[in-house]
Amino acid sequence: MAEKSPKMLLIINPGSTSTKISIFKDEREVYTETITHKIEELSRFNRASDQDLYRMEIIVRKLREHNISVNDIDAVVGRGGLLRPIEGGTYTVNEQMVADLKRGVLGDHPSNCGGLIAYAIGKALDCQAFIVDPVVVDEMEEVARISGMPLIERRSIFHALNQKAVARDAAGKIGKKYGETNLIVVHMGGGITVGAHRKGRVVDVNNGLDGDGPFSPERSGSVPVGDLVKAAFSGEYTYPEMKKLIKGLGGMVAYLGSHDVKEIEKRIGKGDEKAKLIYEAMAYQVSKEIGAIATVLLGKVDAIALTGGLAYSKRFTGLIKNRVEFIAPVYLFPGEQEMRALALGGLRVLLGQEEAKTYSF
Repeated sequence: MAEKSPKMLLIINPGSTSTKISIFKDEREVYTETITHKIEELSRFNRASDQDLYRMEIIVRKLREHNISVNDIDAVVGRGGLLRPIEGGTYTVNEQMVADLKRGVLGDHPSNCGGLIAYAIGKALDCQAFIVDPVVVDEMEEVARISGMPLIERRSIFHALNQKAVARDAAGKIGKKYGETNLIVVHMGGGITVGAHRKGRVVDVNNGLDGDGPFSPERSGSVPVGDLVKAAFSGEYTYPEMKKLIKGLGGMVAYLGSHDVKEIEKRIGKGDEKAKLIYEAMAYQVSKEIGAIATVLLGKVDAIALTGGLAYSKRFTGLIKNRVEFIAPVYLFPGEQEMRALALGGLRVLLGQEEAKTYSF
């Protein structure tokens, strides 16, 4: 019997000033490149979502330069953008999704171009176009949305793509399927999100974008509300300045003047006691959040997975493991596997392992 030809997938991940592209044959990445865009070129566009055709033309040109036949592509998978809240999974890019990405229904962001480019190339090649686990994935239980103030509802905004991919890998480590496990996944980068994954759904997670949960290298995390309100109305800070103190200039960088964990670890090695205290406090808060989220799963946790850039640090992960290993085994998945996660999401559909979902409102 002849072997089946591998599925070829084109993966597109647009960033603020770059577009990363990869070609996967089944699970194997055979080509990848990060295309850097000049600021003056991007400034020609009023909105990030208007850059889709400009970025697409460069992508097609790069593929031709590397003698990659676009006619062999079985599916195009783009990074999901700011859509309406949806459950996790792989979605077929349809006309309603394209309209919402173009309009910026929840905001204008370069990631919106991912679905738009996938749709355009998919139509041109007559192949399938998908997005996978965008940042707007919302599977939170209703009880988790209650904040204590009716004016404000807790929201699901987290590193959905990497968290879901790592959760599947963690489930595999313990010989189970993602939908059969209870997991705690911690993405640790510029922002930190801690998710409770119950039987394939993220039923609770902190909003790592707008200052909820543990503080991170550049975000404040949850802070005493009364003092925050007092500072906001003190007259000493403008609204944009307060926003910066929460995201961008908050957390470790606010205390130590750097968001580079490697630099902070060098300072600790030279005897910097303040750096040591803040560094350990960040690990302490992550551990505390893991402990809190374990209650969501009633203490029945199969595994804890640490991922993101900070997971490369043995010192930082060691501090966390020391506090939380009593809950469940801890596994490390350093870095972000976004391109692989996008590819595997599309591949599962092509192989019939799961059905593509429909974006419909």
